[in-house]
Amino acid sequence: MSSDTVKTVDSPADEVVIELSHAAFGYGERAVLRDASLTVRRGEIVAVVGPNGSGKSTLMKGILGLNERVSGSVRLFGVPSEDLHERARLGYVPQRHTLSASVRATAEEIVATGRLPRIGWLGRLRATDRQLVARSLDLVGLADRAATEVSTLSGGQQRRVLIARALAGQPDVLIMDEPTAGVDAANQHVLADVLVRLIQRGVTMLIVTHELGALERLLTRIVVVDTGRITFDGTPQEYALARDRVHHDHDSHHHDLELDAHHAVAHGPLDTDHTDIHSRGARP
Repeated sequence: MSSDTVKTVDSPADEVVIELSHAAFGYGERAVLRDASLTVRRGEIVAVVGPNGSGKSTLMKGILGLNERVSGSVRLFGVPSEDLHERARLGYVPQRHTLSASVRATAEEIVATGRLPRIGWLGRLRATDRQLVARSLDLVGLADRAATEVSTLSGGQQRRVLIARALAGQPDVLIMDEPTAGVDAANQHVLADVLVRLIQRGVTMLIVTHELGALERLLTRIVVVDTGRITFDGTPQEYALARDRVHHDHDSHHHDLELDAHHAVAHGPLDTDHTDIHSRGARP
């Protein structure tokens, strides 16, 4: 173990990392998602599904603190969300289109920006930071593309660059927005293999998606959001039995309720001494 690695006490496998109680989120005074109660425990892989405009992205942004909480409460890692100072414990993977084709930057440079929450905007990358950037790229299978401009990468590769950027911040939880959107079936399976490696390192994930596809085999829970409310929360097996009922006659042509909101090295999944969570019962 390197001298830069911080030792921590193992956390209970049932530790609650995200807890919403009757929360309502929106923009301005308008609530888009109402009465949302949700508990995510360490090590869970939770998919949030539902039609367009149902409130999925509003839920995700509410957890991240990117929109207004109109009512209810949000607790992150056991404390009220407004009292969480180490925001880098939440890693965010936005949709791929956030990588502008006009920006000339290599995969390594993009991933290095994931260290900013840890070192500050004026901080300089140290050797340890660069090692974490390299490990992030390696973990998503892009070590050989570090010096490649992201604009020349495929859609699936760009998605993995964004995951690597989030991982570089050593998060405890990854929140992903439509990771398979615009990615073909073959690259969806590559992405699923990347997520398997993260699961083995104990990363908790909340995945907002229109379709389960190759990710379905990885999930521990599925949450359905429809018409601004959580309408189902259960295991994949329970979801399979209730699928027709929970989706009833909705499809992707749903009225859009959501609005744009225009108006020291931390311990984490990149540690070289990380042990498979399934052999330990909890991640450090």
